[in-house]
Amino acid sequence: MGGVYLDFEQPIRKVIERIEEMRRIADTEGLDVHDEIEKLETKLAKVRDDVYRKITPYQRVQLARHPNRPFALDYINSVFEDFIELHGDRQFRDDPAIVGGWALFGGKPVMVIGQQKGRDTKEKIYRNFGMAHPEGYRKAMRLMKMAEQYGRAIVTLIDTQGAYPGIEAEERGQAEAIARNLREMAMLRVPLVAIVIGEGGSGGALALGVGNRVLMMENAIYSVISPEGCASILWRDAEEKEKAARALKIDAAHLMKFGIIDEIIDEPNGGAHMDFAGTAANMSKVLDKHLSQLRRLSEEDLVTQRVEKFSHMGEFEE
Repeated sequence: MGGVYLDFEQPIRKVIERIEEMRRIADTEGLDVHDEIEKLETKLAKVRDDVYRKITPYQRVQLARHPNRPFALDYINSVFEDFIELHGDRQFRDDPAIVGGWALFGGKPVMVIGQQKGRDTKEKIYRNFGMAHPEGYRKAMRLMKMAEQYGRAIVTLIDTQGAYPGIEAEERGQAEAIARNLREMAMLRVPLVAIVIGEGGSGGALALGVGNRVLMMENAIYSVISPEGCASILWRDAEEKEKAARALKIDAAHLMKFGIIDEIIDEPNGGAHMDFAGTAANMSKVLDKHLSQLRRLSEEDLVTQRVEKFSHMGEFEE
């Protein structure tokens, strides 16, 4: 975890630090503390279970934004093989907030595209905190069209608080770029699986999210607006973010119930930031299942299924 703990994770931090202290004692003084460490590890499992079993909706938002959570490139480098990054929208520039290119998954070539946040200050600025400009979305569509040309499946990894709202982005057609992606993704004649790996914020997320299957990590969030933004609008007070998070129902369990997503990908006890390898293994297993199912569909059926899936969202009976 790199020493980064959220407020509600402090009980976990104390046990982990005690385990690390016992291991240092064993190394420096040559003492046998195996039994003590084993007891602490058992305690750690129980404390983790207690903490994460009763987290609030806004605490789950915090987990989705955890600075040590796996980002798109972490999954690309662990779930996929032989990634070759492609750059540029062929109109204005390359947008580092969106990464994409060819890769192998299960020995078969796919196009993988993700929104990439930064770990340290330098990378956050370089990646624009994962908020894409219009050229980022145009790059993503260029790569999707390339995948369609070669008949290859597409995987998108969604993790953004939203599209960049700056003046220069609006001048270059931010809304048009997102709208075009929604239209074009709906009609792609290859399998498309979208995975929400962290934050899925508004149109900036949906611009990579029109998939035959929409999957979601257990502690990810997916919403039209952030809890803080919602609270500011409805209650004129961003501190009402906990109330907003409850009202928005932005967690994976609620979205699965509403039919917005197709499957929840389990995270190891403690969340993805506690176990990158375990999380990647879970994603790989679920992704393989859905790609295998979609590859059996014809081009026409892929388009029909995708369009019908999104057309039915929002229907309800009284």
